[in-house]
Amino acid sequence: MGGGRSGAGRFWAGPGELEWPTGEPATRRATSMCEPERPAARPAEVTVRWESAPDAATLAAWNAVVLRTAGTDVTQLSAWAAIRSLAGYSPRYVFAFQGGALVGGALILRRRLAGFLSIGYLPYGPVIDESVVSRSVVVTALVDELVGFAGAQRLMFVQPPEQAQDVSDALLARGFRPSKAGIAPAGSYRLDLTPPLEQIRAGFSKRLKSWTNRWAAKGVRVRQGDESDLALLVSLMTRTGARQGFRPPPLDYVRTMYRELGALGQVAIFVGEVDGVAVSADVVTVCAGMVRGRLGGFDGSGEAGKLSVPAAVRWEIIQWAKASGYRYLDFGGLPERMLSDMIDHGVHSSDEWPSAQRSKLQFNGHAFRYPTPVELVRPSLVRRAYDWGTSHAGGRRIVAAAKDILRGNRRHTHGPVSTSGGEDNKYN
Repeated sequence: MGGGRSGAGRFWAGPGELEWPTGEPATRRATSMCEPERPAARPAEVTVRWESAPDAATLAAWNAVVLRTAGTDVTQLSAWAAIRSLAGYSPRYVFAFQGGALVGGALILRRRLAGFLSIGYLPYGPVIDESVVSRSVVVTALVDELVGFAGAQRLMFVQPPEQAQDVSDALLARGFRPSKAGIAPAGSYRLDLTPPLEQIRAGFSKRLKSWTNRWAAKGVRVRQGDESDLALLVSLMTRTGARQGFRPPPLDYVRTMYRELGALGQVAIFVGEVDGVAVSADVVTVCAGMVRGRLGGFDGSGEAGKLSVPAAVRWEIIQWAKASGYRYLDFGGLPERMLSDMIDHGVHSSDEWPSAQRSKLQFNGHAFRYPTPVELVRPSLVRRAYDWGTSHAGGRRIVAAAKDILRGNRRHTHGPVSTSGGEDNKYN
């Protein structure tokens, strides 16, 4: 593993498995199906290396880059490779070095669908260390590699991190196109945690401010949970999914996510109770000063449904995140309709917006867009089929089912379960 050569790995390929080559060089002159031979020209100060199984030192250096680079996500941490392996994905890392130091790279997730469609997905990457002297040189080096990698896939999706529109633009100039697949949310809603806590609370809606003074008297209590609460979380997500029409991830997926990210100190769970009975639970992840709502569920039946317990949980998360020194709380993705209304047209409220999304607005955060998501679909026959699938009702149902498989949710054996395998920040 590591040591100058990429290790062997496997990815699920329908009824069979495809073995990664074990002897390919770990430099850019790779000869595998994923990194075809390309001209060796490259700015001298940047070297690029591909690996399937980096050694512990390289992974530690990579995690350090991700954790100190604003705008990315835990989906670029090495722990995410283990988490997504449960959905049949195999990792490919590309690392960029400058002066011997790791200054950027990407964790790409790869798998096969229906035995023949090779799919690559890069969530919130590539990541480029903010300390690099010349960002454009590193961007060019990594974009060259991503273009080569994408050429060996049937479908390749890239969602750059925040403040990385230059990556989107560079990929668009190299044959990618804007993606409407919805693999990741187009934008999100977040709260700045830097003001004093009382100032943050003062910005809440009138109703929410009132609740912060009444929850205790109503028997509402929020506690920080642990791994033993994960089954409860999935149960609550099942109830939420039945109302809102999504599938929660399987329990083994949630447990793996919690353990892998917990080992790095990048995850927490909060449970809301009414008179000692748990009715709401949220999992948040942490990366580079950002706390993100990752998974959430709520049992709104009975009298407990009238006490705004999910808001109580998020108020507790705000206080915890503020006390821990984090910069933002991200409430999760917003649909394009809301983003357009709020950002492009200055609309602050609409009854036409989904109620689960409107509930985020009571915290007085702000909406923002991620850089343009991009995709490359080849060959033309696959592209025509894919375009039909994303533009017609029947095709969209097929695409939705395919997304569910790719997220790993079809492995669940009981009850309706989630739109989110994790990457799309389902937090309703």
